[in-house]
Amino acid sequence: MKIRLTQRDDIPALQRVLQETELFPPEMMPEMLSGFFSDAEPSDIWLTCLDSERPVGFCYAAPEALAEGTWNMLALAVLPAAQGKGCGGAIVTHLEEVLRARGQRILIADTSGTESFAGTRAFYARQGYEEEARIRDFWAPGDDKVTFRKALH
Repeated sequence: MKIRLTQRDDIPALQRVLQETELFPPEMMPEMLSGFFSDAEPSDIWLTCLDSERPVGFCYAAPEALAEGTWNMLALAVLPAAQGKGCGGAIVTHLEEVLRARGQRILIADTSGTESFAGTRAFYARQGYEEEARIRDFWAPGDDKVTFRKALH
């Protein structure tokens, strides 16, 4: 697995990741990435995981507004056929290293509290994240928002 900053040429493959994982609508990705590609020094971070030089996963993180050194991992997705092979963990580890090098303090990640996201919550726990907060019925009735936190220093 190789992790690098996302490139424009990655977009079609990463849209396929979105289509297969149903994380969010694939047609949103080009606009979401536009500032990352056009800003001389973008504030957000987009990372792509390559398997045999083919994009199979990505991560998107941004600084939290009005917070000092706190970042939010807003999206993490891996092609279902590539899941369980270390791509997700490699992306998260790479993101943490980038943020540490920038002197950042905290990385958070939000997910769902439903049973279908139990694997996602277990993934974050394996990566050393702790459940920090739970907002009941946030996403929908019966679907809690679960926030995980990891100190970066």
